Amino acid sequence: MDQLLLGLDLGTSGTKGVLINTQGELVCKEKSSYELRRPNEGWAEQDPEDWWKAVKKVVKGLLDQITGSPAKISALALSGQMHGSVFLDSKGEVIRPPILWNDTRTTEQCDRIKQKIGEEKLLELVGNPVLEGFTAPKVLWLKENEPNNYEKLDKLLLPKDYIVYRLTGEISTEESDAAGTVLFNVKNKKWETQVTDTLSIEPDILPTVINSTDPVGTLNREVARELGLDDSTIVVAGGADNACSAIGNGITEEGRFLVSIGSSGVVLSHTDSMFVDPGGRLHSFNHAKRDSWYLMGVMLSAGISFDWFTENMGHLEKAVSELVDLPPYELLNQEAASVETGESKLIFLPYLNGERTPYPNPDARGVFFGLTSSHKKGHMVRAILEGVAFGLRDSLELIKDKGVEPEEIRITGGGARSDIWSRIQADIFGHELKKVSVDEGPAFGAALLAGVGSGVYKDVNQAVRETVNVTTAAEPDEDNTRFYDKLYEVYGSLYSSLESDFRDLSRIGE
Repeated sequence: MDQLLLGLDLGTSGTKGVLINTQGELVCKEKSSYELRRPNEGWAEQDPEDWWKAVKKVVKGLLDQITGSPAKISALALSGQMHGSVFLDSKGEVIRPPILWNDTRTTEQCDRIKQKIGEEKLLELVGNPVLEGFTAPKVLWLKENEPNNYEKLDKLLLPKDYIVYRLTGEISTEESDAAGTVLFNVKNKKWETQVTDTLSIEPDILPTVINSTDPVGTLNREVARELGLDDSTIVVAGGADNACSAIGNGITEEGRFLVSIGSSGVVLSHTDSMFVDPGGRLHSFNHAKRDSWYLMGVMLSAGISFDWFTENMGHLEKAVSELVDLPPYELLNQEAASVETGESKLIFLPYLNGERTPYPNPDARGVFFGLTSSHKKGHMVRAILEGVAFGLRDSLELIKDKGVEPEEIRITGGGARSDIWSRIQADIFGHELKKVSVDEGPAFGAALLAGVGSGVYKDVNQAVRETVNVTTAAEPDEDNTRFYDKLYEVYGSLYSSLESDFRDLSRIGE
């Protein structure tokens, strides 16, 4: 009987699932969406029961697609959105809706953590700065704002680990997700008692930490029956979404970089040693590959910038798309492609929702710079594609400053599906770009981790070597790269010129 591996990605907008065979070939995929709730300005919450329903729907949808197949699902693993907080009581019940990674209510708690521990000391202890989206300030927020709920708190879990708990009954997390809590010593791979003691967070609420490829257990018998799976199915710990995306794209050796354009933008590099950025601009997290790490820069409004323009200025394209059977973003891409490199000298700053790397500034705002009466919609679309690529280059340059040089850059996410955006990235980075044959990122990476944890592959390196196939996506044009190098200098000067204006603008009307 053939073996199949199941990878589930618990995202912010929904859950995706893939079944692959042991050669890494995609057998089928499924997805299910759920609601993001914003009960107050800056808040972001979800109902874990919606996650659970989506997981069940995805698994059943996958099984329906292989009805009659002699294949057996031998193991599964999860990827999941990072930083979110699932608060459980002593009975394992959810106390209140989880606070997610894109929730910004915890500014006061972040300031308090910086004051109590010190920013430099925090970087020394956990390898990362504290940001509103991370987990530690969420625990303090609960303690200070909902003391009755905090009194009930028995265990803190990350989103995907809650689903693992529902599948197996076991309370645990793994290194790559623990790394994003600002409670975990990324170098020594253990909960950092200096942080928990200083913040008066009880260490008993923190789960046991295992490796991403460690088996957690097998499916609970009743759950297995409900899902239509065998109760011998092995559940492997899995990993954080960025770590799993890196695995799924084969970013498991030094010199390999991953550039991802989804709603946000990510530049990630595998490292065999841990690096800490003294300015806290880059994140240093444990990788899902054992005894390794990755450096990561994150820009907040990558695909969001294109989506914003499409929604608000793409009315004609949305109307025409129904007639020509092409999505509106593809029509906008065609308009951008009609503009020659260097034709407009229009620069877009992609700070629609503030920024994270290299400028951790919630007050930063989007800007079109150099706009003239001769510019048309295509010029503006191209400027957005270029501005996002410049923002990603900021992270790329920071990682290179650490002495980690890109021998190979792979691209993934929605941006990798656009030929014009891929070519722009290649020209701006001055580097050939590659992509993998199975474009299912975190879910595919989770399936590979399931294979390692269940013994199908000896380790992550073997899994990647035997399943991840790479093709060329775009090559740089030297003339275009020279032009973009000059434009990037102007782009880079604009933030410092406008920083105080961003601050002043945010204070008007307070």
